[in-house]
Amino acid sequence: MILGWWRALTDWLDRHYLAALVVTTGAFLLQVFHLYWLFAAVIMAKLTGESWFAFPEGLNVVYIVADYVEVPALISTTVLYLNTFRRERTPKSVLYVVLLNTQWLHLFWITDTFVVQAFSENGVRPWNAWVAWVAILIDYLEVPVILEMLGQVYRERAEIVRRVRSRTKPSLRGLAGSP
Repeated sequence: MILGWWRALTDWLDRHYLAALVVTTGAFLLQVFHLYWLFAAVIMAKLTGESWFAFPEGLNVVYIVADYVEVPALISTTVLYLNTFRRERTPKSVLYVVLLNTQWLHLFWITDTFVVQAFSENGVRPWNAWVAWVAILIDYLEVPVILEMLGQVYRERAEIVRRVRSRTKPSLRGLAGSP
């Protein structure tokens, strides 16, 4: 049953790889904002005593939603890399799956709340700060994967544009004849 489900998923990915790549990369790009927040509002506040975060704190709900888009992005990116590994057994695919899936530790074990509390409390035990720095490092392990995915989109850009144009051309023809 699981093998049949996996085969159906990989067949779908083989047919729709570029769409999955673009959507997954877009979702992962939201993490760049989260990493900026982590650097500007948490790390810089710890190192300099003040936040360098340039956006209003009143929009925290938006920032949290952007951060939790990471969950479907992690799942879809892992599936994309496992599918790639199925076709081409490269160490890079394994490395990226490992780097990606360390994010689960960050999400479910060492949360951003813990990091912020560990860095902002007075009289923090040294191990709390050490664990907070580990959590931050784990969060930044997704950067190589994001860069690789952007590279894949860039390498496939001509095919992506060709497919988008082929899908939008018929609807544009209908618009050309209308007043």
